[in-house]
Amino acid sequence: MGGETWLAAVPIQDSNMTFLGFELRTIQVEAGDIRLRVGGAGPPILLLHGHPRTHMTWGRVADLLAPSFTVVCPDLPGFGQSYVPEDTPDSRHSSKKAKAAAMVELMSRLGHDEFFLVGHDRGSLTAFRMAMDYPEAVKKLMLVDGLPVLEHLERADWTFARDWFHWFFFAQPEKPERVISADPGRWYDKLSPDQMGHAAFADILEAIHRPEIVHGMIEDYRAGIRIDHLHDKADRDAGRKIECPMLCLWSLWDDLEQIYGDPVAIWRNWATNVDGYGIDSGHHVAEENPVDLAKAISSFAVE
Repeated sequence: MGGETWLAAVPIQDSNMTFLGFELRTIQVEAGDIRLRVGGAGPPILLLHGHPRTHMTWGRVADLLAPSFTVVCPDLPGFGQSYVPEDTPDSRHSSKKAKAAAMVELMSRLGHDEFFLVGHDRGSLTAFRMAMDYPEAVKKLMLVDGLPVLEHLERADWTFARDWFHWFFFAQPEKPERVISADPGRWYDKLSPDQMGHAAFADILEAIHRPEIVHGMIEDYRAGIRIDHLHDKADRDAGRKIECPMLCLWSLWDDLEQIYGDPVAIWRNWATNVDGYGIDSGHHVAEENPVDLAKAISSFAVE
């Protein structure tokens, strides 16, 4: 506990090199090792990725933010090369509450007790939980393509089941891992080196071919069905809300708004000070439209 492995800044072999000047580190928190990149100068900002990505998805955004912020990009627990949480019947070690605690500890070990926070997709769930459980740590919260798990489940209808069926498939025991690991490239057939960059593609490709990481990523979904929604409900029943300023962003080419309606209206049930708008992009905004995403993050953080 408390150890840290330092690695030299690793050159990224890519026609569009990213994370320029960043350091690659492995930092030990109580639950296990976290792989991350950190670079830049200025107030700290933590970027949390989604499924099935690793921290590498943030490369172009991180470079754009680095002149103004100290940018921290970790692999979430269960993803990439970070620790895989211990299994339990209720998936509590893969819960967003557990991952939030690990991320707050990580930032503390880096010397940041207060920071800006950005989450995308599954990372938005951990970021939401961090803002809810650690209000003293999160200065401002920015979420991309995310809603509380409880909102997803209570609003689920046939369109959700048709288009987001993987939520319920991933909740099943054992079968998802067997299906994915039989041919990871075919399951994740939308991964594209041209879109995300060759280094990020290679990093994700390595991760999805490791059965233990596939299991860790699937457990993130099982935790949503088993325990995360209970944590959300407890907060709602107690009347707790996010108190820090919050920005809700969503990709206009994806289906969050089409399925649920105005995401900002939903988030106003969970946060006291929230605004938001759509970004001209598909779901993986950090890769498809990094310039507009970085501008949105930077503008909201410094306003």
